[in-house]
Amino acid sequence: MKPKTPETLTTMTLLLLAAAAAVSCNRGTTPAATGGKPTVALVLKTLNHPFFVDMRRGAQAAADRLGVTLQVQAAEREIDVEKQMQIVENVIQTGVQALCITPSGSREVVSALVKAKNAKVPIVVVDTRLDPKAAADAGVTAETFVGSDNYEGGKLAGEFLVKVSGGKAHVAILEGIPGHETGDSRLRGFKDAIKSSLAIDIVASQPANWERDQGFNVFQNMLQAHPDIDSVFACSDLMALGAIEAIAAAGKTGTIRVIGFDALDDAKKAIAAGTMTGTVAQFPSEMGRVAVESAVKAIKGEKLPPDIGVKLELVTKDTLK
Repeated sequence: MKPKTPETLTTMTLLLLAAAAAVSCNRGTTPAATGGKPTVALVLKTLNHPFFVDMRRGAQAAADRLGVTLQVQAAEREIDVEKQMQIVENVIQTGVQALCITPSGSREVVSALVKAKNAKVPIVVVDTRLDPKAAADAGVTAETFVGSDNYEGGKLAGEFLVKVSGGKAHVAILEGIPGHETGDSRLRGFKDAIKSSLAIDIVASQPANWERDQGFNVFQNMLQAHPDIDSVFACSDLMALGAIEAIAAAGKTGTIRVIGFDALDDAKKAIAAGTMTGTVAQFPSEMGRVAVESAVKAIKGEKLPPDIGVKLELVTKDTLK
């Protein structure tokens, strides 16, 4: 073997240093790069919804208090699961120390979370649970789930309808995205709450994909097909607000009960105005706060409970503050 000359050793040293620098660049946001602060990524479904704006606000307040850098990203639309998956993969490549995520697709996003698992980045799931089978098959385990019990929230809405209708109603339902845990759980809870009331009929049930415009269009079509509808349960307030616009366009304001979910400010205004009957409050700011606190604990290696519940409340004209 030919002996290494000083020039060869120098060249090899430079190459090794260059390779080390490249690896360092690929790691991206390290604690050293952020003044010793750990970086937590918060990947939301969208930033075009007041619910997630509030969640971000709570998360940022917690990050400021705990001295961590918060990196917030989201797709343009809630239904853009592929974009959310790309965002997850990108933030993992930047070298974050923990990932908080509100999954746009309970099953689909799991494949992107495999990257976090492989990078040993702790995962905190917020608001919408991962599909248990998909997660188990991929070997993805979240440190904890932070959120409300969507099934119980749906039950609250259903029980409220039974009460205000006297157990007699022709109901239309505006569903979320089919196959997504959040909307599916709310729908199951609502149906279970009304099933013993034999005079409450579900005459129409269709997805409106969490969007106000679709809530308007879908409910307008429902109303034309079923003019006897006297109640509507929307799995989110944005869809409920779209339904209220459709009701107004049909000249039926005040004749149809509207129950939503999320307790957005516009929904509360509609309740005060008498165009909406009630909504279920979820406290997204609290979810954001707890998610970041949990992520920081996970970074420190602390054990977290599998579920951290955030309270639910029914909001009506009588309970408005």
